[in-house]
Amino acid sequence: MKKLIIGNWKCNPLKATEALKIFTGIKAAALMSKKAETIICPPNIFLKDLLSLKGNIKIGAQNCFWQEGAYTGEVSTKMLKNMGCKYVIIGHSERRKINKETNEEINKKTISALQNKLIPIFCIGENKEEKEKGKTFEILKNQIKEGIAKISKQDIPKIIFAYEPIWSIGTGNFAPTDEIKKVREFIINLISKEIETKDISKIKIIYGGSVNAENTLAYFSEAKMDGVLVGGMSLKPIEFSKIIKSA
Repeated sequence: MKKLIIGNWKCNPLKATEALKIFTGIKAAALMSKKAETIICPPNIFLKDLLSLKGNIKIGAQNCFWQEGAYTGEVSTKMLKNMGCKYVIIGHSERRKINKETNEEINKKTISALQNKLIPIFCIGENKEEKEKGKTFEILKNQIKEGIAKISKQDIPKIIFAYEPIWSIGTGNFAPTDEIKKVREFIINLISKEIETKDISKIKIIYGGSVNAENTLAYFSEAKMDGVLVGGMSLKPIEFSKIIKSA
């Protein structure tokens, strides 16, 4: 299975020309890598431009809505699918915190994404206070169980579960690999029980949180992660290319 290298550009860059320049700078490494699946999730206004470029980089959105109609400012999963997107980030910690997204809303988005043949990149993670109180597994369990409610056992393995400890995102304080490995084992055990199988080969779990070219290899070799979700470094073609090559 190829490693998933996912770039989340967040609310960057400011111009389409800059977006194209970053994307072009990444293409060579993505083309050369036979062990990585490269996915870029830009702001919605750049989706059309990047989707028009032929290449082996897949395109995803950073968010979605589960309905069409009178919902000003929203973009539905069906719209994203019709544009040509393959993936969509759902439940990112910034949306949970800033936009007050609930597990119920995230569940609706995940169901809609799957119905429209999009692959959800389903984000979970605890904040600093929750970690210090020893509530990491409790928080993750609630986020997962409520987030995948009403989803069939056949569809759950289609979801990419992205563990992003909130206390690590954008801080430079990346989580130790031994901790990440324990979280991975917890998630796998939880999901395998939900789908009632001992075959865990199709369950994909990736890590996000201050990912860079220096620590990515350890996430693969030591923490046994199936990929990484990269924030700031995905806007730097040279650094992001190094991450791709580390797969």
